[in-house]
Amino acid sequence: MRALLWIVGVVAGVLILLGLLLEAARWLLIIGAIAVVVLLVLAFLRGRGVVRREGIPRR
Repeated sequence: MRALLWIVGVVAGVLILLGLLLEAARWLLIIGAIAVVVLLVLAFLRGRGVVRREGIPRR
């Protein structure tokens, strides 16, 4: 009986930790996606600024 309680406790602990890790991974993916979008917008704006300043002809 005592061994069964230990097994149930360990399984419950593993499931809780797994849930926390998955939640953290989901938030990291969301933050990473936002960072990529911001990076693309900044790169686009900086590229436009270089084109305007240096007078590179557009196609």
